[in-house]
Amino acid sequence: MLKVTEFAERAGVTVRTLHHYDRLGLLQPSSRTSAGYRLYGERELARLQQIVTLKFLGLPLKDIKRLLDRSDLNLTETLHLQRQLLTEKRRQLNVAIQAIAEAERSANLSRTPDWAVLKKIIEVMDMENNSEWTKKYYSEEAQAKVASRARSWTPELQAKVSEDWQNLVRDVEAAMAAGEAPSGAKVQALAQRWTELVRGFTCGDPEIQKGLNKMWADRKNWPENQPKYFSDEVQDFMMKAITGMKK
Repeated sequence: MLKVTEFAERAGVTVRTLHHYDRLGLLQPSSRTSAGYRLYGERELARLQQIVTLKFLGLPLKDIKRLLDRSDLNLTETLHLQRQLLTEKRRQLNVAIQAIAEAERSANLSRTPDWAVLKKIIEVMDMENNSEWTKKYYSEEAQAKVASRARSWTPELQAKVSEDWQNLVRDVEAAMAAGEAPSGAKVQALAQRWTELVRGFTCGDPEIQKGLNKMWADRKNWPENQPKYFSDEVQDFMMKAITGMKK
């Protein structure tokens, strides 16, 4: 067992950080000396490693505490979760580095900006940035699942999905303008396309679907530059159609 100063030095953190984590109930000492000094051991070191890694991945401290305080969570499970999230972070960095390296090679050859390459950098960065703000709606487990799927999610695939949504929304708006009923065959076919596009993202996973529902319910608080894809009227109309389809 080590006193707080010794533990901080061994672990590579500051005493102030340990005091802060203690106040939050995030990392509390195993015991105290008769004089009241905090004492830390191997169990606290393992928990500190988990805290630091999850904090590096961008999880808020309150979410880290909730995750680590789960009685059914063991070290193997948290390490697996950390590995999945770090792998996704590495994928994002590799994509960004590759795009910038391509732009660098182009600049060295032509000495003038290659608009296509620079546009790709913007698309890559936008795709990664646009995914960051959505994380607060998903549980840690759902985030790990989404991160695992994202390894095969390319800018080209994103463009295809966006086009599919645009075409679908256009058809839904046309059906609404024509006075089609949500229970009618025409709108029911649109509802089928809608659910298939959603399933393309969730893969039918209830945890991911739960986070997606929370995100769409909070549309008014989305970032200003985030496209809404369709109006509230379109969403309400299609929810009626989908409810009828399920019945």
